[in-house]
Amino acid sequence: MPPADPCYLYEPDFIDAPARAAILAWLATLAPLWELRYSTRRPPPGRPQRALLRPVYWLGNWQFACLGYYEPPRRTHDVAVTAEPFPPVLARLVAQIERRVRDGFPPRVVPRRWHLNTCLVNFYGDRTDGDRVVDAARVGEHRDFEPGPVGSLSLGERARFQFVRRGAPDARDAPPVRTQWLDDGSLQVFGGPRWKDDLLHRVQRVDDKHSLDLPPAIAGFRTRRVNFTFRYVPDEHIVPFACLPPAARDDVRDYVATLARSSPFFAAALAAEAGQSAAASP
Repeated sequence: MPPADPCYLYEPDFIDAPARAAILAWLATLAPLWELRYSTRRPPPGRPQRALLRPVYWLGNWQFACLGYYEPPRRTHDVAVTAEPFPPVLARLVAQIERRVRDGFPPRVVPRRWHLNTCLVNFYGDRTDGDRVVDAARVGEHRDFEPGPVGSLSLGERARFQFVRRGAPDARDAPPVRTQWLDDGSLQVFGGPRWKDDLLHRVQRVDDKHSLDLPPAIAGFRTRRVNFTFRYVPDEHIVPFACLPPAARDDVRDYVATLARSSPFFAAALAAEAGQSAAASP
């Protein structure tokens, strides 16, 4: 058996029953967004508009697809918009993950100010498209550019998660370097140059063995797996909605208004921007 990699951790039963129940209750309060990939006001030439494959929700800061995702050093400003804090149950789990990383990962792969302050909540399942049911439970090959280790929690059906070599002629057909089934309640953490820079990762498929329909209720979508991916964005790169440049604010205003219907946090963000605009008017 190969020695354990100090930059990789998988724990199958990390989330206990009370935490799982609390997470599911909190999920039921959300209204995830179906985002478009590009701005409707400033569409990039030659790139057809498309919706994201799945609905999403973000905590800590929201990286709206139309603003481009956080990708240092190329893109760091005005892409991570202040979002709701982690609910108490996730905050407790994140504190445990951070302790595991600081106690077990080599210091060289953990930035000095590293803390898990952003979370992408991904909903994996089936999307209704007219008379068709489309399986949207996959993610193609990609990297996470945020500095430091990345943590991931899974609920629901298990997912086949794979690492493949970056730079392969066709990464989709590349043999995996590692395959890990992510079970219900599991924790996965990876960091360091090998896992984050030399390799890409993907979710090839998600089982559908238990007919799950996890919260929240999403029109035209049945969720069978929820994944929470926790990353670190330097605090100085996180900007309130009201402080975005005007063009970027206009790009995401409709999204923020949609979120504000069910989120007091985003309702307050919208009000702060309106108050700022009123104060600036002659």
